[in-house]
Parts: sequence; structure tokens; C-alpha cells
Amino acid sequence: MPISHLIACKKYDEKITTILMCIAYDGVFSRKRESNWQQVQKNKGIKRILLVDDEHDVNLTIRMVSEEKGFKVDSFTDASQALENFSARLYDLVILDVKLPGMDGFSLYTKIKKLDDKVRICFLTAADKAYYDMLKKHYPSIKENCVIHKPVDNESLLKQIKSVLWT
Repeated sequence: MPISHLIACKKYDEKITTILMCIAYDGVFSRKRESNWQQVQKNKGIKRILLVDDEHDVNLTIRMVSEEKGFKVDSFTDASQALENFSARLYDLVILDVKLPGMDGFSLYTKIKKLDDKVRICFLTAADKAYYDMLKKHYPSIKENCVIHKPVDNESLLKQIKSVLWT
């Protein structure tokens, strides 16, 4: 089921939608955060994902699907805010939307790689498969499984995340 369809179904029950929206943006609003070392020690063995997508429905769905499978996800709708909260060696995977307001996914990719050259990064895009060829010219180290095409069904999304994390 494409991400947009899952969100459309959830909107019928306003109580559930409100609860889910609170969960999705819990990591975005300011709150006291544990130090990176405390977070890593507390969550040893749990794979951590940083998600940046300005579409609230997509952001919410990817976060819910990933967390349901045991991943710890910090999600942001703003690239600058995501960069401010990024810490080297905290995340196993970063998923970036290509088109973000203010700072596009490619610029954010470059800045994150300067902070942590080991972190794996996937691009999230609505562009067609031919887009990968153009992406490969600018970023030769990007593997084909690091491009997630919207809309993506939940099973395919999880399969791609796992293929990136465990290869």
C-alpha cells in the first residue's frame, strides 16, 4: 500500500490521527535530550534512523512503519533543524528527501557527510528510476538501493532499509 493511502485511511479517526501526529513530531519540538553517549548506551543494538522529509504524511508514515519494526527514528520536516540535531556516529542510516525547502537533500547530504563520513544515507524521491543515473554522476558512492522512490509500499521500504543497513 503506498504511503499516501495509509495516511488517508488514518484520517477517518481524528483521535488516532492526533495521537500519531504527536508521536511523529515528538523529536522535533524542543525538549531535554539525553547526551549522545547516553542514547547510544541505552539503545545498544537498536538501529537508529534520521528521517528528513517536509511532507508531514510521508514523514509520519515512514516513522511509524520503521518504529513498528524496532528501529529508533528521529524525524524532521526541516533540513536545518535536522542538521542542528545531527550527531556523528549516532545514526546508522539517514533518509533524506531530495526536495526540501531552504536546503535541498543534496546539500544536507554533503553537510552530514562532513560530520560523519561513515553514516549511510538514502535519498527519498518521487522522480523516476532514470533519476538514479543523474544522481550517480554527482555522487558516485551512492548505491542503487540507497534511492527510495515515492510512493513506496511499507514492505518495499523496510526491505530497502534492511538492505542498506545489513550490506
